[in-house]
This record gives sequence, structure tokens and C-alpha cells, in this order.
Amino acid sequence: MRRLGQTPAWFPVALVVAAAYLLAPVLGTDYLFEAILLPFLALSLAAVGLNLLTGYTGQVSLGSAAFLAIGAYAAFNLNLRVAGLPLPVTILSAGAVAALIGVAFGLPSLRLKGFYLAVSTLAAQFFVQWALTKFPWFSNDSNSGVIDAPELRVAGFGFTTPLGRYYFTLTVVMLLTAFAWRLVSVKAGRDFMAVRDHETAAKIIGVPVLRAKLVAFATSSFIIGVAGVLWAFAYLRTVEPDGFNLDRSFQILFIVIVGGLSTIRGSFLGAALIVVLPLLLSRLSAALFGGGIDSGSLDMIQRIFLGVLIIGFLIAEPDGLAALLQRVAGGLAGRARRLTSPSAR
Repeated sequence: MRRLGQTPAWFPVALVVAAAYLLAPVLGTDYLFEAILLPFLALSLAAVGLNLLTGYTGQVSLGSAAFLAIGAYAAFNLNLRVAGLPLPVTILSAGAVAALIGVAFGLPSLRLKGFYLAVSTLAAQFFVQWALTKFPWFSNDSNSGVIDAPELRVAGFGFTTPLGRYYFTLTVVMLLTAFAWRLVSVKAGRDFMAVRDHETAAKIIGVPVLRAKLVAFATSSFIIGVAGVLWAFAYLRTVEPDGFNLDRSFQILFIVIVGGLSTIRGSFLGAALIVVLPLLLSRLSAALFGGGIDSGSLDMIQRIFLGVLIIGFLIAEPDGLAALLQRVAGGLAGRARRLTSPSAR
């Protein structure tokens, strides 16, 4: 039973969602939506999908960008070749295509573990990128493989402005995040964690290990595929196979590591840091050196800084930003209780 005066667990989440819908459009600018919020939301959703697989189920994957690409190109082709297909159906169908391919590449997890599984998922990354480049059909016979994403339109209403695309992306991300949170709260989520903690013990207590792994691969790929649709349709609005390279896969993995494994909110915290960090470093270099650092050097500095940051988190706080903020919040709450208790007066 909840104590009198104790804040419900859902209350902070409700505040964040309310602020995202009500305050951001009032205070935000086109630059905020285009450069920060849209990539933040798409990458957060991709990290939620990867966290279900790697954080909750313990299956290492290095092919996240491949499933971003599958979602983006599947949605493009469905919209192009199936006349009158509603956008929500297009997005769900693209996610389903990514889920089916995810299951196919997840089959090795029934035999492989750890490093060997990571290598097998890496094959998905290279295979998908090769296929999108090799076969022009996927990009409507474009020799370069570059596609222009169609306009976001639902029931005759277009989401063409930065604010409209932000609202559309935010709604999709909130719905799928709620789905992921619900999934890890029921038996399927407990099966995921049992497989992660000890696969042999999970088999002994009756957990369907093989099914749990395949469900994790399918669900993770579905969510990442939808994130790929948002990345292409709402954020970039034009994509190419090279944009879904191995660096993108590592970026999503770093978001999960920095934010925290086995936590939904950690995916958002990690994405916020990864998206904002390059902008902060760029502004800092401009302030300190007056723009004297070229873009290539700045990119290398960002990579080095990010690597040092990840190593620091792995050593000092392996559970990521989510655990760090929870500990800080717990300390502040405990201090507030001590200050307001009768004995402190």
C-alpha cells in the first residue's frame, strides 16, 4: 500500500510526458526540433528496442543499424508500391518486416552466445547494407541508393512542419515505450531476465528459453525498425544505406551502456547525452578556439571523449545514468526527510 503523501511511481513520467507535449512546442524553435529533439526521440526508441534484447535478455547485438535501415526502406517501398496504404499501417508493416528478419538473424542465438553471437549479428549489419546497395529495387532504381522519404500524412492531416513531425514522432515513441515497459512487467519480461541471468537455471525452472530469445529478437527488431521509419521519414527525410553503417550500431549500443542496461528510462538518458554531447563540444571548441578546429578533428575529439566517458561509466557506474540519477534522487529525498522529521527540529 502506498504511504500517505508518497508520490506515485507514474507521476514523474506523467510530468515528463506532459512537458514534452505542452512546454516543448511553446519554448522550442525549429532548430531545437530538427537538430535535437527528433534525433533524440528516434535514437531513444532504437535504444529501447536494443535494451530489450541486450539489457533484459542478455543477447549481444551489433546490427541495430541494419534493422533501422530495414524499417526505413520497407516503409518506403510499402508506401511506394501499395496505393492508399495508411501511414500507421505502413509503419506497423515495416516494423513487422524488421521483426521477421530479426528472427531469422536471431536463430544463431539458439546455439551461440556472447562474442560469437555478436559476430553473427554483425553479419546482419554488413549483409543488409550490401543488399540495399547491390539491388537498386529497394531504392526505386536509384543508382546511389538514396531515397526521399514521403510526407507524413494521417487521415488527410499532414505533419510537414518541424513541430508536426515532432508531435508525430513523440506519439509513436510514447506508445512503443509504453508497450516495451508493459512487456518487461509481465511473464515475457521475466522470461527475458531469467535467460539473461542464467540460461541453464531458466531451463530447469521451466522457462521456454528458445521461444524467449526469438520473441526478444522479434520485439527488439520491430521497435528498432519503427525507429528507422521515424529516423528516415520524420528526421532526415532522405536516407542512404551508408547512413546505417556500423558506427550507427555502435552509437545505439553506447546509448544503452551509458544510459543503463535493463532500464527503459536509461535509453532516453543515454540518447540525450549522445545527441547533446557533440553539440556541446562543437560550441565549446568554437568558444575556446574561435572555430579553428576543422570538422574532421572535432569529430575525432568527440569520439575520444565519448570513449573516455563510456570507460568511466563502466568503471565508476556500470549501471549507467539511470542508476546514478536514482541514487542522487534517493540521497536528496533522504536528506529532505531528515530535515523535515520532528527530531530535526
